[in-house]
Amino acid sequence: MSDDPLAIIFVSNGPGELTTWVKPLASELHNRIELRPKAKTSSVSLNLVLVPCPNATGNEDLVAKKWLQFENIIKAKNFWEFLIKPKRFGLWPSKGLVIFLGGDQFWSVLLSARLGYLHMTYAEWIARWPFWNNRIVAMSESIVKKLPRRIQNRCSVIGDLTADLTETAKIDDPLPSGKWIALMPGSKRAKLKIGIPFFLDVADKISELMPNSKFLIPIAPTTNIDEIEYFGSKINPISKQYKSGIKSITSGKNKESRGILITNNSTVILIQEKHPAYSDLIQCDIALTTVGANTAELGSLNIPMIVVVPTQHILVMEAWDGLVGLIARLPILKWCLGLLISFIKMRKRGFMAWPNISAKRMIVPERIGHITTTEIAQETVEWLNSPSRLSGQKEDLQTLRGNKGATQRFCQEIINLLKEKNFLN
Repeated sequence: MSDDPLAIIFVSNGPGELTTWVKPLASELHNRIELRPKAKTSSVSLNLVLVPCPNATGNEDLVAKKWLQFENIIKAKNFWEFLIKPKRFGLWPSKGLVIFLGGDQFWSVLLSARLGYLHMTYAEWIARWPFWNNRIVAMSESIVKKLPRRIQNRCSVIGDLTADLTETAKIDDPLPSGKWIALMPGSKRAKLKIGIPFFLDVADKISELMPNSKFLIPIAPTTNIDEIEYFGSKINPISKQYKSGIKSITSGKNKESRGILITNNSTVILIQEKHPAYSDLIQCDIALTTVGANTAELGSLNIPMIVVVPTQHILVMEAWDGLVGLIARLPILKWCLGLLISFIKMRKRGFMAWPNISAKRMIVPERIGHITTTEIAQETVEWLNSPSRLSGQKEDLQTLRGNKGATQRFCQEIINLLKEKNFLN
């Protein structure tokens, strides 16, 4: 390894990307190369830069710090200051590599240009700035075909990073017997505001229809049990529109045990605060989930799901992407234009769940619109009472999972590029 200082910078945004892309790749890269902060005497550092994103929670830096994998973590709110005056955030070597792992690809382009570093993009669907990349690593062959022919040799197909999630999915604490339903209301406050009261009401209704049903909420790393309690209380105006609520909620006695939430109707819901919660999730028969990276995780874990977006609460959906999210965050315009824009989005939308986007057809049901908790409860019970339908969805999800080893192939591409440029021996 060269003794010249070298910085590797991961650029990312929200909780889903951190969990499914950043953390596994950082861990694997530390296994392949001696990197600071783990290897204190190494000349190569691994760093994380978070970029502005409406889908972020604002707690991503706190989550990443717990992993002890990054020498420097730049918060999203400091991105522009870092871009303009990077020396305020430390001494950055003349040699480096910026790797896009989530957010707007243009931010990583800007950062690599500002620092004079090499640039690499992980392209899940498309590489938007191909000529600004020294190397592109792609999820599928279709991405290569979209590139101009003269630079297609810069692109390598490594597969789907989320396909490797199953490697860590092993049952280490069996759940009690019963029909298990995972409730995944989201990781962002805007989604939790709607998802918590909605899913609690769904759980109560499922319990009435199917008494042997059991429930689990795996808490996302960027939220906590206090937020679950807050959004399940009447302080949250959305909760007032539903009969259900939280009677009590307690954390587990230690890091390995599960917490317990009891609804006003005495439905018991286990709370898993340990992340990732793959050990618990793979024991569930079905998941009820919002849109987002969690649909990719569930698909990779081969867990049947129903995707739920109750648009009757559209005026508080600040978590939408693009123009809808922008308008939803403006205090005046959202009241005038929010419903109109959301109506157009719903009428002309494509698929919203990762498995459906990937397959270009409906594999998992997407229930989007003015939906009720009764409707979702009834549909969930119908799925649970039809093992053949569940197994059919599992088979469809299985066919979408790429070959394992994408993380290892990604690391090799990083090493190859650095050696090609004589940054590594």
